[in-house]
Amino acid sequence: MAEEFPKRQWGSNTNFLARLATKLASTEPGSWLIRKVTPVDRVILERTDAKYTLLGPIGAPVMLLTTIGRKSGEPRTQPLLCLHDGDTIYVIGSNFGQQHHPAWTTNLLANPNATVAIAGQRIPVRAALVESDKDALFTRFIEITSAYSVYRTRTTRDLRIFALTRT
Repeated sequence: MAEEFPKRQWGSNTNFLARLATKLASTEPGSWLIRKVTPVDRVILERTDAKYTLLGPIGAPVMLLTTIGRKSGEPRTQPLLCLHDGDTIYVIGSNFGQQHHPAWTTNLLANPNATVAIAGQRIPVRAALVESDKDALFTRFIEITSAYSVYRTRTTRDLRIFALTRT
């Protein structure tokens, strides 16, 4: 078994603030607001190697994923909620339930080598598209925030889930 990924999570996903954030994220205006705040959070995450985040007090397990743009060849960094599973981290391309896949998922399909920043560490990873047991993983994402169940109803596309492992 490979080394487990570090965790940096504070707060609780069941406290009042977390419940309020989940309700907000489950609405279309709330999803829009979160997409607009994401660049601010990205700055905090980048400066701390994902040790600190705006979402920390609500118990959100957040990391930075840096992929290589499939067209530009340039690094592209996106803050994402993640699901820890020992030596694997899972990420989901929900894109707040929008009709198109997020660019980072297409980048990983083109080049599965990436880097995550989590808990103050930068770690090279390799991504694999999850094809089986997606429903079980999706249920675990809903445990992080029930907003994922709403995102799934907003779109007809298959939400891509990737398994990230250390290289």
